[in-house]
Amino acid sequence: MVLTLSIVLLINALFAIAVWPRFLKRIGADERSTDAAGSRTRFYRVHAVLITAALALAGVSLIAGIAGLASLA
Repeated sequence: MVLTLSIVLLINALFAIAVWPRFLKRIGADERSTDAAGSRTRFYRVHAVLITAALALAGVSLIAGIAGLASLA
């Protein structure tokens, strides 16, 4: 069971690390990300916070997955 959960955590982490940075690029290119003066809008800041939280959780998943695999050795 530990092996299965560790693999799921690692897959989750790798998926998040692959997907979220691309999404941040798309958010940055979106016209709603900047106002007329060129400064970042609330739309961008909210998405940046959400992406940061998702990447932090991916890091925790990665560490937990590695710890789970290490516990089997």
